[in-house]
Amino acid sequence: MGGQSAIKVRRKLGIVAALAALLAGCTSMPDDRFISLPIPKGTQQTAQREPATQREHARILASYGGTYENARLQAMIEKTVDRLVAASERPDLKYKVTILNSPAINAFALPNGRLYITRGLIALANDKAELASVLAHEMGHVIARHAAIREEQARQVAIIDHVVSDVLSDPQVGALALAKSKLTLAAFSRAQEFEADGIGVGISARAGFDPYGASRFLSDMQRNADLKASDSAGPRGIDFLSSHPATPERVKNALANARQFSGPGRGERDHTDYLAALDGLVYGEDPSEGFARGRHFLHPKLGFSFVAPPGFTLDNTAQAVLGLKDRGDEALRLDVVSVPAEQSLPDYLKSGWMENVDPGSVEEFTVNGFPAATAAASGNGWAFRLFAVRFGSDVYRFIFAAKNRTEQVDRGFRESVMSFRRMTLKESEQVKPLHLKIVTVAPDDTTEKLARRMGTSDHSLERFRVLNGLGAHDRLKPGEKVKLAVE
Repeated sequence: MGGQSAIKVRRKLGIVAALAALLAGCTSMPDDRFISLPIPKGTQQTAQREPATQREHARILASYGGTYENARLQAMIEKTVDRLVAASERPDLKYKVTILNSPAINAFALPNGRLYITRGLIALANDKAELASVLAHEMGHVIARHAAIREEQARQVAIIDHVVSDVLSDPQVGALALAKSKLTLAAFSRAQEFEADGIGVGISARAGFDPYGASRFLSDMQRNADLKASDSAGPRGIDFLSSHPATPERVKNALANARQFSGPGRGERDHTDYLAALDGLVYGEDPSEGFARGRHFLHPKLGFSFVAPPGFTLDNTAQAVLGLKDRGDEALRLDVVSVPAEQSLPDYLKSGWMENVDPGSVEEFTVNGFPAATAAASGNGWAFRLFAVRFGSDVYRFIFAAKNRTEQVDRGFRESVMSFRRMTLKESEQVKPLHLKIVTVAPDDTTEKLARRMGTSDHSLERFRVLNGLGAHDRLKPGEKVKLAVE
């Protein structure tokens, strides 16, 4: 959930995408379940005049936490891109790189040559060859015009489906309707992925990088996804595997492509220099944007926290906090709206932003001293419980959805809202982001010993291995560099 600047953007837009509805069925991407809420009435498509690529760029930044400013990393990535371009089939193409401030493992490109890579992906890679494999793969999509084909397909879908059209036609609206915005970033076909793999491995090899970087990184991503899946069955942020599935067949294909250029051990990897550029990189969620720990959510910058109902797992996005119960029959969304001070919260709940609100269900109360109101609504086979809490100059809006909203379920929703409170200054100051620290392996160091220095709260050994591309039986060598995630 973004900071104050993101909130101001939402205010300007009237916060249309928060009126959502429901979940599931809106995406065919594996392992991803999202809440999609009803589109509000009277949405003005003011951004249609902007160039399509500018709208897409704005939407990507909103969906992935904005840009991550790091001059050293930016310079390293741009230098790598320049080498790859010179070795590619289209050395005349120009690329502009944006590092996204997101822990997700993802990278993608727009038809105009804008390349995006998340700091989460950069942190997972272990050498320049692995990074180059990802960048070259995305160049492959641009060179083969996959991105342009995908954009045209999305445009046709938008024309056919007026609901999707309403969402995607406005960059900020599209950004706030997270599930819809992700669709256009995950529509490459299996054949296109394999074609981009082949082009990418060739570009990397000709540029002098180890062509086996692609197969290593695909394997590391799969291990990372497996570890993430073991944490919970809750919602998972969009990542590279969703749009670039790392099946065993794809890893095998990447290895076959690499063998066409050289045997293992040839080509530049530059492990040490790559890790040196990663020292200090923010790892995981950035507390300045709020972060979720299981069903607990804290936002030190905005100064609040709350606890979701039992069985929920939360997923923080740049636009809202999304939650899903383990069975998938209950969901929640928390976002921020601007409500005039003279408008009462009951009047706001009945103002029409959500359809089918039961006027008789509207009730005023307080949440830890903050004015609040609640109402019930229904639609599309779901029952909604809405809450609005006035916190400072903003109104925090909880939208709970249930397939079967019983009294017990309703009580759980209310108890969750009642946990909403102001964080103390001391609590806010104690929440600090994790960052990468590059250390040298000592003669007596083991994976278990170094893993104990990780600042992660669970699965420290597994996370250490995944972070450093180590298999279960790999051993560390004295003098080599490794990554630790520490406070």
